[in-house]
Amino acid sequence: MPDAATHSQLDQLLQHPALWRGRSAAVQETWATGFAALDQALPGGGWPRTGLIELLIPCHGLGELRLWMPLLARLTQSATARWCAFVAPPFELFAPAYAAFGLRLDKLLIVRAPQPLWALEQTLVSGACDLSFCWMTHAQPRDLRRLGLATEQGRTPAVIFRPLGAEREASPAALRIAIEADPQATGLRLRFIKSRGGKRGVVDLTLDR
Repeated sequence: MPDAATHSQLDQLLQHPALWRGRSAAVQETWATGFAALDQALPGGGWPRTGLIELLIPCHGLGELRLWMPLLARLTQSATARWCAFVAPPFELFAPAYAAFGLRLDKLLIVRAPQPLWALEQTLVSGACDLSFCWMTHAQPRDLRRLGLATEQGRTPAVIFRPLGAEREASPAALRIAIEADPQATGLRLRFIKSRGGKRGVVDLTLDR
């Protein structure tokens, strides 16, 4: 018969966020997104605190970063704030707009590197970042798997923006969402392609500003 210590170890293993259990997933730590409808759609009620997140977009500047502003404001204002990294952004970040959303600009790290995948991996394993974003056109499954391991090592989630056409490619990301302008042009339509422990479906969000 297994003893109490064995049961305790098994319970800890079953709660690991990377463990896949058929139709369900282990309980994972999350951050509230700042959008009630999105929290309801995401497993755990918010953005995962570790792991690989893929957001597939038809073009840059659709409002994809607006989804993260409430969380970025909370993270950068925290007394224990680490960096929030932006690796290889395809545009210049407009500091006054970020400040208007309540972000501390001195906690934003802009990384421009000839090898974005390598640079992203360093931000993840360093333990110096709360959250890392990266923009990439192409990515091999083996590279994405390596990034997934790096998020676990550094306890830092990676958010990767890729073209909408990447939906046809295999990916180890636990969360994949396609982002499009909603039909009413008042916000964004999020289509859940893959949501480990959650459900597929569509969420329409209205953006206030």
